[in-house]
Amino acid sequence: MAFTAEYRLRVEDALGAVVPVTSKPMFGGLGIYSRDLFFALIDEDRLYFKVDDLNRGDYEAAGREPFFPYEGAKPMMGYWELPVGLLDQPDELAVWIEKALGVAERAALKKKKR
Repeated sequence: MAFTAEYRLRVEDALGAVVPVTSKPMFGGLGIYSRDLFFALIDEDRLYFKVDDLNRGDYEAAGREPFFPYEGAKPMMGYWELPVGLLDQPDELAVWIEKALGVAERAALKKKKR
């Protein structure tokens, strides 16, 4: 897992224009948070958003794939790659961000109930 400083800045700028974001390096990639919710990650200069059964179909319809943490690994079905060009469309990006934040919020509530 890795990412370039240029891609990180591009993503943080695009997402930050929609919602406040913070990021933290993790396992060679980058975790992205908003409202204290982990909703996205960067790996190999690709952006992945958190998904569940309520928004996975959006990614499938756009021809995207789940996150593979390393070559030969099984996919992490909880994160799917964002459609190409979406970072340049703030209004559309906002919809995808809110859905990913909803997934992260539901996951956080499940953890609290345990």
